[in-house]
Amino acid sequence: MTFLKSSPVSARKPVVVPAKSPRPSAGATTERLAIAEQLLLAPFGLTRQHLSRALGEISSFGADDADLYFQYTRSEGWSLEEGIVKTGSFSIDQGVGVRAVSGEKTAFAYSDDISEASLLDAARTVRTIAAGSGRGRIKTGAAKVASSRSLYRDIDPIATLDSTAKVKLLERVEKMAKARDPRVVQVMAGLASEYDVVMVARADGTLAADVRPLVRLSVTVIAEQKVAGVSRREVGSGGGGGRFGLAYFDDEQIAAYVGDAVKAALTNLEARPAPAGEMTVVLGPGWPGILLHEAIGHGLEGDFNRKGSSAFAGRIGQRVAAKGVTVLDDGTLADRRGSLNVDDEGHASQRNVLIEDGILKGYLQDSLNARLMKVKPTGNGRRESYAHVPMPRMTNTYMLGGDKAPEEIVASIKKGLYATNFGGGQVDITSGKFVFSASEAFWVENGKILYPVKGATIVGNGPDALKRVTMMGNDMQLDSGVGTCGKEGQSVPVGVGQPTLRIDGLTVGGTA
Repeated sequence: MTFLKSSPVSARKPVVVPAKSPRPSAGATTERLAIAEQLLLAPFGLTRQHLSRALGEISSFGADDADLYFQYTRSEGWSLEEGIVKTGSFSIDQGVGVRAVSGEKTAFAYSDDISEASLLDAARTVRTIAAGSGRGRIKTGAAKVASSRSLYRDIDPIATLDSTAKVKLLERVEKMAKARDPRVVQVMAGLASEYDVVMVARADGTLAADVRPLVRLSVTVIAEQKVAGVSRREVGSGGGGGRFGLAYFDDEQIAAYVGDAVKAALTNLEARPAPAGEMTVVLGPGWPGILLHEAIGHGLEGDFNRKGSSAFAGRIGQRVAAKGVTVLDDGTLADRRGSLNVDDEGHASQRNVLIEDGILKGYLQDSLNARLMKVKPTGNGRRESYAHVPMPRMTNTYMLGGDKAPEEIVASIKKGLYATNFGGGQVDITSGKFVFSASEAFWVENGKILYPVKGATIVGNGPDALKRVTMMGNDMQLDSGVGTCGKEGQSVPVGVGQPTLRIDGLTVGGTA
């Protein structure tokens, strides 16, 4: 079971999804390798020769695969509450993970001590898994630089604003929110920045590196009003971010996030209990794509399908969705939260078509599962940090748009729910069953939006829900850059997106 969490918002700045991804090249990797070696090898007296020696210790025992994953992460966070920037944090973490793979088995060791002694000790520890069981299929060779993409700048976002400017940015958030409506009684805001440098050395001689900036601004407001002497409070959230500097959060962008948060809170002040039952559900564009991520995306990850535990296992080439439904996982979108120049195993990110016109085309693969399924990796080997093993994970997962105006789709509802934002969701991979909580939704009758509702949960089955899609909007959007996905205890940044969708016959759990 998995969970994707975030502040539910819609994107404001135009999001362009390129038809073709920029080509990967080795030149960009060479520049990033220089940065990585300066941070992760040179201070500890390590060279590429030391990495080759450690990998040789593993390869000589007949492993099928092996790699070293070095990481340096510097992060900073500021938070505002009750008009005061109350907390600030700063941390630095660095270390190396060492992995050996033999068949389906993985041996893994990690250390925050980056030294020759620790590296060799970890290598000798993990190689025991391969002793006597591996087939020695690693093709070792001279060092070669892996190709990667150039999707974001090699910057340290923490340094793009000084501390005084960061505090003033959060103070502007509160001022804007309070000025929007007198019913806003409390404002919370957070600003996070991360500078992440990774380096991968594989047993076949491949070297790869990435420099990953990541920022996020979050806004939460509480609105209050009294009706007939009874006080009612509701919460609304907004925010966004991506792989760029803090200058992205100008006054226009801040105002958009604040507007989303205040609108959500005020809408919920007027919300009535949600009805329950089987009905037509229309999902808004952008962030509601978390339903696609949870109900469909996880079921298309290679590990679940290799083991036969996914509802989509063994169904390549079969119809799994309505005609017109095309779903992609694309790690090559510039500056996006879920994008990667190179994945955590040294493969360039890709634009992977998972479902095309309703037909299942492929799965998301890391190296281990791709090798066992006799296919190529798809650039989706991801890990939370050097202390975790990689596994197949999503990047930016979205559905392409259709040809219907969103107004036409809403007008087509006789009686049903129009859900524009979600708080999160869960899915059972084996059965495909999912449940989502709507944080902003409206009751519609005869094509007219009558009133907002609260307490609505949407329950269904992923493969079945895809076949129930009857209308797709021409308004495909990506979320504003807020998603974090959890799987087997690991969290990674991701993106989602979709157009306005009409799905018939979903079950809505309500409070009415």
